[in-house]
Amino acid sequence: MPMAEDRRTMLIALAGATVISFAPLLYIRSDTTPLTGAFYRMLYALPLLALLVWISKKKDPRDSNSRWLAFGAGILLALDFAGYHSAIDYIGSGIATMIGNSQVIIVTLVSWWLLGERPNRLILLSLPMVMFGLALISGIWPVDPDAYGEDPVKGVVGGMVAAVFYSSFLIVYRQSNRIGGPAVNAQFDATVGATLGLLILGSIPLTSVGIAPINHSITWPGHGWLVALAISCQVVGWIGITYALPRLPAAHTSFAVLLQPVLTIVWGVILLDESPSLQQTAGMALIFAAVIAVTLFGATEDTSPQD
Repeated sequence: MPMAEDRRTMLIALAGATVISFAPLLYIRSDTTPLTGAFYRMLYALPLLALLVWISKKKDPRDSNSRWLAFGAGILLALDFAGYHSAIDYIGSGIATMIGNSQVIIVTLVSWWLLGERPNRLILLSLPMVMFGLALISGIWPVDPDAYGEDPVKGVVGGMVAAVFYSSFLIVYRQSNRIGGPAVNAQFDATVGATLGLLILGSIPLTSVGIAPINHSITWPGHGWLVALAISCQVVGWIGITYALPRLPAAHTSFAVLLQPVLTIVWGVILLDESPSLQQTAGMALIFAAVIAVTLFGATEDTSPQD
């Protein structure tokens, strides 16, 4: 890819990450439960995505397997949102987003386990940094009497669930559009999968783990905030990311997506009056440093058996 085109694609990815950074703010303003907010975000995005697919009339070179793969990625995204929105409720938007974006390290570990891609020493050294950062954020050790959030421990658990499924989503979603089909088409397929996945999750009794079913009786202005969330983040923001994913190296897109948690922390402090304690701020800094190190300097070695 020519350098100018590469730079343009990177700017699109950064713009998409910037838009997505407002998602937690819009979700909180909607005053809905985790599954309710996520479900209506997807549902309200579908008509606009379908319209954009129809208007663009671009030839979609993806085969049916690729489309089903994008649909499956959407199912994983539904599970991500269940954990992510729960974490926001328990520990605040900035901290939840930072934990969720530790997915860069999870992707590396999964690749080691499934594909035999052994990580280098830097990646292995980053793991205790992340674990210690999570301990600091949760307030478990050392005990933090000033820890921000309704339940920091549950927030960390929800954030880690989100990180696992977010990393799985990115791996599958990138694979589903490796040939660079129209971004809006791929986003439509994934959003359909996420909508169905959230509808199924909403019908499963999850109150024992603190997740309420979907509430279909929400009123305005809740619906208004969710419409804004759908249009800005699920449509505009994620189309930008979807366009960039198959056109940039994985390290570049991972780095671009890291802009999201940084900006979300800023919006949380400025617009939501979130005030993480000094210990939690140190924990976030450790996780961010580890993720940046893995993104820029991490490497793997193929140790899988050769034919």
